[in-house]
Amino acid sequence: MSTSKLASLKFSQQFVTLLKNSGYSHCFFLAGGNSMHLLEAASKTFTCVPFTHEVSAVIAAEYFNETSPTKAWVLVTAGPGLTNALTGIAGAWLESRELLVVGGQVKSSDLVGESGVRQRGIQEIDGLSLTRSITKAAVRVNEDTELAVLADQIRSAGVARKGPVFIEVPLDMSGREFPILSSEASEALAKEPARTSYSEVEEDVEFLVSRLSRGKRPVFLIGQGLNKSLASELAFLLAKKGIPVATSWTGADRVGVDSPNFIGRPNFFGMRASNIITQQADLLITLGARLGLQQTGFNQTGFAPHAQIISVEIDPTECSAPFERGRHCINQDCELVVPLLIKKLELLELDFDFWLDHCKEVMSAFPLVETPEHQSHEFINPYVLISELGTLVDDDELIVPCSSGGTFTAFMQCFRNSSNQRIISNKGLASMGYGLAGAIGVGLANPTRRVLHLEGDGGFLQNLQELGTIPQQGLNIKSLIFDNSGYASIRTTQKRYFGGNYVGCDNLTGLGIPRWKSIAEAYGLEFVSLTVDNWRFELIEAINSSQATIVRVPVNPEFEYLPKISSRVLDDGTMESNPLHIMEPKVTDAYRTGLIDKFMI
Repeated sequence: MSTSKLASLKFSQQFVTLLKNSGYSHCFFLAGGNSMHLLEAASKTFTCVPFTHEVSAVIAAEYFNETSPTKAWVLVTAGPGLTNALTGIAGAWLESRELLVVGGQVKSSDLVGESGVRQRGIQEIDGLSLTRSITKAAVRVNEDTELAVLADQIRSAGVARKGPVFIEVPLDMSGREFPILSSEASEALAKEPARTSYSEVEEDVEFLVSRLSRGKRPVFLIGQGLNKSLASELAFLLAKKGIPVATSWTGADRVGVDSPNFIGRPNFFGMRASNIITQQADLLITLGARLGLQQTGFNQTGFAPHAQIISVEIDPTECSAPFERGRHCINQDCELVVPLLIKKLELLELDFDFWLDHCKEVMSAFPLVETPEHQSHEFINPYVLISELGTLVDDDELIVPCSSGGTFTAFMQCFRNSSNQRIISNKGLASMGYGLAGAIGVGLANPTRRVLHLEGDGGFLQNLQELGTIPQQGLNIKSLIFDNSGYASIRTTQKRYFGGNYVGCDNLTGLGIPRWKSIAEAYGLEFVSLTVDNWRFELIEAINSSQATIVRVPVNPEFEYLPKISSRVLDDGTMESNPLHIMEPKVTDAYRTGLIDKFMI
C-alpha cells in the first residue's frame, strides 16, 4: 500500500475509533440513509442497539451513561431523525447529563446554505439551529474539520457542568477520507483534562466550615451534582455530627432512609416533614443541587426564610443568575469541595443533637403516607404500595421512577430508599414517557440485573412502541403501570381550577387508553393485574419472576396526590403560592401546628 493511501482514512472509521478511545462502548440508533456510513463503521466497533423511535434511543443513552462505567452515543439520520431526538437532548441539557448525539445530514452540496430557501436536500433540516440552545456544542463536519478539535468538543459533554453535544455529519463527509489522526494523538485527546486543585478550593471550604461552626440549625441539601460515593461518605460524617441531610429529587439516591440524619426530599410536592425542617433551618448548604422553583416552591422569597443559603455550584452562570431569596454562591465543583470539607469536618467538635432530635420529632409527627386507607375495594392507594416497595426489592435495586405526573410525585414523596439503591430520573424537563426508555437504558448498562420501572398509564403511552426492545435485548424489566385511566395531574388541575370541566384527560373525554393485558401479550411480556386484597403477594411474585413483566396497579382516577403547596388565583389572574411549609391539606391540631411554627418567628 502506498504512503498516500496510508495518509488518510474514511471519516466514519476515524470517528468511531475516536469514540472508542473516549470510553464509548455502545451505539443506540435508528438507521437512515444519511447516516449509513457512520452506522456501518459503528457496527464493527460498538455494541449497536436498534430502537424503534429516536427519542427513546436518546433517553436510554442518558440513563445508560448514569449507570455504566462506559458510555453510549446515539446515531440518528437527518430530518425527522433529529427532530424526534430533540426532547431527549433537551432533557439531558436541563438535567446536566453527559450525552453525545450524532446526526446524519444531506450531502454538503444539497444544503440550503445562505440561499434563504426552506429546503433543498431530501429530509434536510438545519440541525445546528435546532440544537444550539440545548447543547454545550453543536457542530457540522465539513472539509476543514480537524479531528483533534472535534474530539475536544465531544469531550466537553462530560466536563465542568455536563450536557449534550450534537455532531452533524453530511453524507458526503461521512464517506470522505480525512487525514489520519495518529493513535497517540487520539488516545491523548481521550484523556481527562486537568482539574482544579484542592488548594484552590481551600478558602471556600474554610468559609463553609466557619458558617457551620456558627449555625444552630444547619441542613445539607445534596443533589445529583455530587456523586453517590462522596454523598454517602459525607452523609455518614454528618450523621456523626448530628447534622440533618436532605436530597433533591434527581439526587434522591444519594442518601437513604437508613441514614439516621436523613430528613427526606423537600420540594414543591415534597415530603411535608422535610419541607418544614428546611424552612426552619438557619443555615442551608446545597451541594450539586440547583435551587429551581420545584425545589424552593413558587414563593421563592419565602424559601428557608431564616437561613443563610450557601450553594456550591459548578456553573458560573447559575451563580450569577437572579435568585429572589438571596444566597452566597461558591463557584466550584462540589466533587472537589466535598473531600476537603470532610477532612475539615472530622476535626470539628460540633453538637447539633437538639436540632436533629427536633427534626426526628417532626418526621414522626408527619408520616410519609398521610392517607393510608384504600378509597374503594377496586383501587390500590399508590402511596401505600410505593412506601412499602423499598422493603420488597433488593438493597441495591436499580429503580427508574418515570419523570412526571402523579406516579412520579407519589414515588418521590414516600419511597423509602436504602443507601445502596440507584434511582435515575429526569425532572428538569418533566416529560412524560421517560420511564420506559430510561429503564431500557439502565437495563442495557446492567444486562444481568433487574430494573424496576414505575410509570403512570398516561406517561407509559408516550413511548409504548419501545416495549419490543425489551425482549429483543433480553432485559429483565419490571414495569409497574399505575392505571388511573389517563392523565391524573391534568384531571386534578381541571377539577381544582375549572370546576371539573374535564378535557382530554381520560377515556371519557376522548383519550385512548389500551387494554394493558393485550399490549403485554402483543409484545410477549408477562402481565399481572394487582388485586386490592392480595397485591403484596402478587407484586413480590411478579418482581421475582425471571421474565420481563408488566404489572398493572389499579388507581382511583379521582385520587389526589397530597400534600402539596397550594396556589390561589388573584383578581388580576395571576397566581400566588404559599411558602414551602404551608401545604394542603392544612394542619389543624395544636401539637403539629406548634411543630411547624417552631423557629419560624
